[in-house]
Amino acid sequence: MGQASSKLDKNDVFLLKHNYDNFIDTNESNFGREHRNSDEGIIKETGHIADSTMHMDTNATGTPIDNFFTGGDWDKYLHEASDFGKESKPDNQIHLTENEARSINKVFGKGNKEESGHVRTAAREKQVKKPRRKRVKKPADHSLPREEKVIKEVIKQPSKEDQIGSQAISDSDSESCVGRYIYIHNLPSRFNGDLVRHCQSLNEWSNMCPYLSNFGFGPPLKNSERVLSNTGWYYTNQFMLEIIFHHKMKQYRCLTTNSSLASAIFVPYYSGLDVARYLWNADKKMKDYYSRHLVKWLRESPEWKRLWGRDHFMVAGRITWDFRRLTNKNTDWGNQLMILPESRNMTVLTIESSPWNNNDFAIPYPTYFHPSSDNEVFQWQNRMRRLKRQYLFSFVGGPRPDLPESIRSEIIEQCQAASRKCQLLKCITGSSNCYEPANLMRMFQSSTFCLQPPGDSFTRRSTFDSILAGCIPVFFHPGSAYAQYLWHLPRGYTEYSVFIPANKIKDEKVSIERTLSRIPIQRVWAMREQVINLIPGIVYADPSSGLETLKDAFDLTIDGVLERVEKIKMVIKAGKNFSEDIEEYTWKKILFGTEGKHEWDHFFDRSKMRAYN
Repeated sequence: MGQASSKLDKNDVFLLKHNYDNFIDTNESNFGREHRNSDEGIIKETGHIADSTMHMDTNATGTPIDNFFTGGDWDKYLHEASDFGKESKPDNQIHLTENEARSINKVFGKGNKEESGHVRTAAREKQVKKPRRKRVKKPADHSLPREEKVIKEVIKQPSKEDQIGSQAISDSDSESCVGRYIYIHNLPSRFNGDLVRHCQSLNEWSNMCPYLSNFGFGPPLKNSERVLSNTGWYYTNQFMLEIIFHHKMKQYRCLTTNSSLASAIFVPYYSGLDVARYLWNADKKMKDYYSRHLVKWLRESPEWKRLWGRDHFMVAGRITWDFRRLTNKNTDWGNQLMILPESRNMTVLTIESSPWNNNDFAIPYPTYFHPSSDNEVFQWQNRMRRLKRQYLFSFVGGPRPDLPESIRSEIIEQCQAASRKCQLLKCITGSSNCYEPANLMRMFQSSTFCLQPPGDSFTRRSTFDSILAGCIPVFFHPGSAYAQYLWHLPRGYTEYSVFIPANKIKDEKVSIERTLSRIPIQRVWAMREQVINLIPGIVYADPSSGLETLKDAFDLTIDGVLERVEKIKMVIKAGKNFSEDIEEYTWKKILFGTEGKHEWDHFFDRSKMRAYN
């Protein structure tokens, strides 16, 4: 593992400590010293807040960070993005510097001895391998742990023994890891562990500590209303993906402590937890402080210099717009993590990606279901197949009166007019109905189609909750799914969903009820079966057990990352520039393999679009 020593600039530390209550300096804090001395230090430091996490208030607060809020000032962002693209065009093309080219030639050049057959064979004998453990089914303790247990669980880095294992794996298993080895950077704790230790400061409106328990899945859910399964369900916050993914990475079978043998390198920075502290009330220096120090640390690591970050990947567990501030105004939304040159070299995994940039990739929002075996998945799928669905369609959500182009008000009106066929769960301030997993799942399970219009941003967690319930999603913008989850959803979008262009609802007054009622029943059955078949690939399985024959969302993501990194290496090896495509047409190139005109162009026209078409 890489070294985790990185000193903060003294002037920066002084400035931050005296201006920001949430600032964490690991090198000087008492907590950091206690942690380095013994595990008892962690318990001592966190004991005074342990009891406060035993009771979680799940009622809606009406604050900006409620469970359905996902973004910032969208109109302002689009306006800035349009101007930024014109003014900064040369910066959008990342070319290899002389130093980068020299370093990459060492990796791909003919004189590279590590790639010769003899030396490569010797190197493989030294690979660090994670054995396939024999499965022993034992009852899991999913009770909500005390604060100190949560912290230890989250921040524990994989030890050498974790990765090597107590037994050698077979030759066949070793071969299965060729080309799939991943190395995890051992970052300074201020980029991950300290954020967990100070979990009460992650959000100024509510205590986020309970959500960190159980590998980031949160407190277990009871099945008192018989809507869920008896096991595998948790009160999972939609912004916990960084914690969940990190835990899954620790159990990844093909980990290595030898970075030179790794096909890809994981950067366990909790960027979403970091930026969430400063989205509303902080100046730009604070918003960008940790992300800029992260890329500085990465630049100085030997692993970075091999391909200048092009084999690195990380998770940003919020929507991409939270990391793409295009100006230096204090009032503007988010930080600049994803527009930093170093970040643009990496593969960044988000719950919503930009259709106009080619280095961030959307992966599913966490749902409430985290199965620990294939059988749990099969049982749930069969149950969804047998359900009788009394409603034609349903909608969960609230209006967006501040977004003139939003169609949510029209959808609510249409649903209310068709009350016998449409079920509506309107999310309003002060009501907790929209935040209770059992309420949502019951509604989706009783509906044939689930409406998924854009809200504060293109995507919704509700999309994946509805798929989990076997409900066919209805989209109104191609950026809500089709241009997003390319590793997890079929490109043939008509196989599993219905698309009704938003402008037809707003301008042409198209009837949703009439449109859905005209779909032949045989096609509805086929679409529902396709949706139910998608369930394994959109859930994040329990990392302590995992799935055997099925691939979950994590597995599909790793496949996508490794394939992308390999393509980048091949392009560079061929002497080409990987960033030569026009990013403006990224969504089109990925979906249709072309940059020519398409009927969806108006949906992604940044120069004209202020909100959503």
